[in-house]
Amino acid sequence: MLAVAIPAGLLIGLALGALGGGGSILTVPALVYLLDQAPHAATTGSLLIVGTAALVGMVAHRRAGRVRIGPGLVFAGLGLAGSYVGSRLSTAVDPHVLLTAFAALMLAAAAALRQRGGARRYAAGAPPRPGSADRLARARAHHRAALADGPATAGPTCPLPSVTPRITTRRAVTIVAAATAVGLLTGFFGVGGGFVIVPALVLVLGFDMPAAVGTSLLVIAVTSAAALAARLGGQPDLDWSLLGLFAATAIAGSVAGNRLAAKVDESTLRGAFVVLLLAVAVYTGARSIPYLL
Repeated sequence: MLAVAIPAGLLIGLALGALGGGGSILTVPALVYLLDQAPHAATTGSLLIVGTAALVGMVAHRRAGRVRIGPGLVFAGLGLAGSYVGSRLSTAVDPHVLLTAFAALMLAAAAALRQRGGARRYAAGAPPRPGSADRLARARAHHRAALADGPATAGPTCPLPSVTPRITTRRAVTIVAAATAVGLLTGFFGVGGGFVIVPALVLVLGFDMPAAVGTSLLVIAVTSAAALAARLGGQPDLDWSLLGLFAATAIAGSVAGNRLAAKVDESTLRGAFVVLLLAVAVYTGARSIPYLL
C-alpha cells in the first residue's frame, strides 16, 4: 500500500499545485482502484487529502501574490450549502452508480480543461512570465482604459488581467450558481471542483489566470473542510494512517507543482493531464457500468 500511496499522492499533488485543483479529481479513483478503499470511504478520504493539499498550495500561491482572499472566501461561503447537501446525497447513492457518475464527471473535467486554453486567451491573456511585472502593469492600464472607452474595445485583443467587473444581477446569479455547483461537486464526489472554480473566477469575476488558480485553492480548502465535517459522523472506518501518508505526499507534490507551473508551459501540463483524465474515466466507467446492467 505504501509503495502505491506515495507516487499516487505525489502525482495528484503535482496536478493540484500546477493546475489549481484539477488534479484532485484523480484522488477518488486512486483510493478506490490503487488502495482498495470503498467508494464512499474514498470520497470522504479525498476531502481530507484534497483540502489539506489545497490549503498548503494556496499558501505558496499567496506568497507569490496570486490569491485574492476576500472574493475567494465569499465564493466559498456561497458554496457551503451545496457542499452540505452533496455530502448527504452521496451517502445514499449505490457505490457503482457513484463511480459511474464519477467517470462522467472526469470526462466533463477533461472537456473543461481543454476549453481553459481558449478562455485564457480571450479573458486573461498569456500568464506573466518571470520578470514581466512591467508588461503586466501596462496590460492592466490598457484594459482599464479600454473599459472606460466602452465594452466594445475590451475584446480578444485586450487582455483582461484581474480587473473586477461591475457586479450586475445577472453576474450575481451566475456567481451563486457556480459556487453552489462547486459545493455540490465537493460534497457529493469528494473533489475540489477547480475545473469549475477557475473558469468562473476568470469569466465572471475578471480574474487573470494565475490569480484564479491561486484563489481556487482557497475555495477548495474551505468547501472541502465543510463537506468533511458533514460526513465524519457517518465514516468511522477511515484508514487515517493511510490517508495521512497520502495527504503528506500530495502536499509535497502541490509545492513542487507550484514551482513547476512557473517553469513549464501551462498548456503542456494541461494537455498531459487531459489525456490522463480520459484514460482514468474510461477505466472507471468500464469497471462500474457492467454492474448497472
